[in-house]
Amino acid sequence: MNFSVAFSNGTNSFNEGFYLTAFRTLANKNYLILALAIIYIVTLLGNFVLLTVVLMNSSLQNPKYLAVCNLAIVDISMNSVIIPQMVPVFVFNQNYVSFEACFSQMFFMHFFGDMESFSLALLAYDRLIAICWPLRYSTINTNLRMLLIIVGIWSLVILLEIFPVIFAARLPYCGSRNVNSCCCEHSPVYRLACADTSYNRQLATAKTLTVLLGPLTFIIFTYVIVVVAVTRIASISQRWKAFHTCLTHLLLVLLYYMPVLVAYVLGNLRLVGNVDLFTAILTISVTIPPMVNPIIYSLKTDELRDKIVKLLGKTKVANG
Repeated sequence: MNFSVAFSNGTNSFNEGFYLTAFRTLANKNYLILALAIIYIVTLLGNFVLLTVVLMNSSLQNPKYLAVCNLAIVDISMNSVIIPQMVPVFVFNQNYVSFEACFSQMFFMHFFGDMESFSLALLAYDRLIAICWPLRYSTINTNLRMLLIIVGIWSLVILLEIFPVIFAARLPYCGSRNVNSCCCEHSPVYRLACADTSYNRQLATAKTLTVLLGPLTFIIFTYVIVVVAVTRIASISQRWKAFHTCLTHLLLVLLYYMPVLVAYVLGNLRLVGNVDLFTAILTISVTIPPMVNPIIYSLKTDELRDKIVKLLGKTKVANG
């Protein structure tokens, strides 16, 4: 994504970038960086193991695990956009970010953040078909159809995200270039513009509501249908089995949406007075779900857990 002179409006100087100024008042910020480094390493290990297991086992190459692999790729990408760039900024005090790098990071950070919620909605769709139409699952939800849905979701999120970033890149930044954040987030950056940003604010609000409430509404709707369908099942054991298949996904949904809601409440009610502390809490809450998602799926899904145990067992035997 190249935000170069093509977006110049004659006021910006594209030789000038931005300075990330978060965590200056945060005590022991190195502990935060260490925590983020651990989160990133676990994110890579967990998601790459999950992807490897699915690729190595043809029995797992079905629509359900295509959706799971899509989430794993999004998880890796999300934390790869946020965490690595924070090391030179806050460990070595190299907090300068070029204009193009800043808006590129802005796009990809918000893009993969948006993809998280849509990926969870995709998993909800898969569970809906599996529970409500189990006998027709293989014909309704084919690998090709799931791939087409995934391509459609990625295309939709690109369209949702590209315009707020482009309009922010076209604003004149003739004043301060100090971004009070750990990353080039949309809101802290466009607020630095020396022009009317009311349209940017409205566009950002509309986009945020769409990518958060849209998938969440769909997930709630699918689970209402699932609950109604499950209560009609006569066998208690079959009911429990149906609910158990949804439990993993519900944990992922709660893990993603609860920190978002908590951060929203804390920010709007100003319950955290220190801005740097609030930014640190928000950063941790955003990066933890991509780390925990593959762990939850591996522990709560029997067939996946068995395959991972076999893979690790073969690796241990080979090394021995």
